[in-house]
Amino acid sequence: MTEDGSEQAARTILGLRRSGDAIDALPEAIRPRTRQEGYACQAQLERLNDAPLAGWKIAATSSAGQAHIGVRGPMAGRIFLSDLLASGAAASLSGNRMCVAEPEFAFRFGQALPARSTRYTTPEILDAVSSLHLALELPNSRFRDFAHVGEPTLIADNACAHKLVLGEATPKVWRTLDLSRHEVMAHVGSRYTRPGIGSNVLGDPVIALTWVVNELSSLGIDLQPGQFVSTGTSTVPLEIEPGDHVRADFGMLGSIEVRVGA
Repeated sequence: MTEDGSEQAARTILGLRRSGDAIDALPEAIRPRTRQEGYACQAQLERLNDAPLAGWKIAATSSAGQAHIGVRGPMAGRIFLSDLLASGAAASLSGNRMCVAEPEFAFRFGQALPARSTRYTTPEILDAVSSLHLALELPNSRFRDFAHVGEPTLIADNACAHKLVLGEATPKVWRTLDLSRHEVMAHVGSRYTRPGIGSNVLGDPVIALTWVVNELSSLGIDLQPGQFVSTGTSTVPLEIEPGDHVRADFGMLGSIEVRVGA
C-alpha cells in the first residue's frame, strides 16, 4: 500500500467519523491488506486530525470483545483529546453502530518509553507508569458490518475508537493489587448488572499494557509522558441504549459512570 493510498483511506475514515455515516468497505485500491498497512492508515489519521493525541486504547483483549468485532487478537488504536469525556458526562449514541460500553483499566505514563529494537519488560513499563485510572469506552465503527470487514480495516478504523470516559487517578494502593483478580460490577441503570474481572483483559491488564507498549514500539512509535493506555473491557461489552445511566464499580479503586443521550 502506498503512502498516498494510506492517506486516502485515512481521509475517508476521518470524513465518516465527522459525519457519523458508515460504508460497507473501503475502496479496493485503498483497502489495507495487513496489520502493518492498517497501522499506516491509522498514523495518517493522526496526522490529519485537528485534535492532539491524548493516549491509546486496546481493542479485543477479551474473547467476547474479539467475537464482537470478528478478530482473533488485540489491536491498538489512538484516542484523541476530542474523544475524552469526564466521569458523569453525557455521551450521545447518534451514529453509533456498536452501542456498547466497556469498563476498563487505564494506565498513565509519567516517563517516556521510546521505540527500541528490544522488547520492554513489564517491570520497565510499570516503572514508567505514574497512575492508574478507571475508564468506560464507547467504541464505534465507520463500517456497517464491522464484524466482517477484517482486522486490517478495523486497525485503519482506529481500532473502533470513538469516545472514552476517563476518571481521575485511583488510590495508589493499585500497585499492591493483583489486577487480574480485581472484580468489577457494571450497572446499566435498573435494566441489568454484569460482573467483570481483570483476567478478562488478556489474562491481566498489566499483560495488556505490556503487549501494547511493545506493539507500538515495533511500529517505531514512542509513548510520551502524560499519555495513557486504556487496556480493554473487563466485562462482556454492555449493551446500552438512549437514557441509560452506566456505572462501573471497581471496589476500593472507585467507580466511573456515563449518561447515555439520544
